[in-house]
Amino acid sequence: MKEKTQEHVPARRKFLTAVAAGAAALGLASLPKAVQSAPVLNEDFVTDESNPDEWFKQIKGKHRIVFDATQPHELFPFAWPKVFLLTNEATGTGPKDCSVVVVLRHTAIGYAMEDKLWEKYKLGELFKANDPKTGTAATRNPFWQPKPDDFVIPGIGAIPLGINDLQKEGVMFCYCQAAFGVYSAAVAAKMNMDVEAVRKEWSAGLLPNIQPVPSGVWALGRAQEHGCGYIFAG
Repeated sequence: MKEKTQEHVPARRKFLTAVAAGAAALGLASLPKAVQSAPVLNEDFVTDESNPDEWFKQIKGKHRIVFDATQPHELFPFAWPKVFLLTNEATGTGPKDCSVVVVLRHTAIGYAMEDKLWEKYKLGELFKANDPKTGTAATRNPFWQPKPDDFVIPGIGAIPLGINDLQKEGVMFCYCQAAFGVYSAAVAAKMNMDVEAVRKEWSAGLLPNIQPVPSGVWALGRAQEHGCGYIFAG
């Protein structure tokens, strides 16, 4: 059994390498030319060898939904999961009977990273993610441990929309490793840094309890196989 597992690791890495190469043609097309030349074919960018299929087995309950976050899309990747939970509760369905999965992929993967990475690597500019408080390119992760008054809805008041807040309510978050490989290489090239050093620092700065998955589209498929309805988070 152990030998099969060891054989599976390089095979998975080669697959993800191929995915990253294809994603580069699409995902980097909108970036500056200097960044488009970044090397993406590196078998070592996969930093987690857990079985993500096991993670999806946590999905339970009668009402199951997956939100597809392809871009920052203002606050929608986090507001819609909250609305789903609130309105289910209002109609008699508690959190135990609901499962919510949020897939952070493409330029939404920055939300899986801690504040210091946003500041150092200018992730707000890279991913075109604005800080809801200032309306300018974010220099922090606006949805990780936000301040109580960061999200105030007229007529309702402050609403907790942080990833940490939603996780406490059972919302499951995952991020796309293919996009991680592509964008870490792009940033390394743009900043004239060693790509492995950037990937190592990004890996160390990932937020807790966010599951890595081979790709975002893979995760969307798995979530729907587990009975989740699909909603675009935009």
